[in-house]
Amino acid sequence: MGGWLAIILLILVGLILIYLELIFIPGTTVLGVLGLILTGVGVYIAYDTHGTKTGSLVLAGAFFVTVIALVYSFKSRSWDRFALKGQNKSQVNEDYTDGLEENMVGTAISDLKPIGKAEFGDESYEVTTHGNHVDSGTEIRITSIRGNKIIVESTKS
Repeated sequence: MGGWLAIILLILVGLILIYLELIFIPGTTVLGVLGLILTGVGVYIAYDTHGTKTGSLVLAGAFFVTVIALVYSFKSRSWDRFALKGQNKSQVNEDYTDGLEENMVGTAISDLKPIGKAEFGDESYEVTTHGNHVDSGTEIRITSIRGNKIIVESTKS
């Protein structure tokens, strides 16, 4: 009976590790590979100690239990709670810097340390300096625009 207990425990622990890999930590493969190895060792021990016929039955049983568990888990929709159902509806502000150009003059509406808010025209923008601190209310000008990044400096240089 001791041999059977080891075989059953190895196969069950192996299958549990494989399911843990599939459900909780997909992509790491460590638990999946370990589970596959333990299941394989359990089947190997069955072949080695009890012969080909019994080993084949144990292999078929382990396969059958795996298939039944997977089919049941898909039919019961237990995987749905792990599935991503939400959609990302955010958008990139591609036209964020439209209407701005280099050497345009504006006002810092917050301290720029080196990032803060500035106003150009009637719009406020997030701007950055070259690493300098600029006090709120200081007149600034745009030195460059790189994508959505607006780089400014104080006009009092």
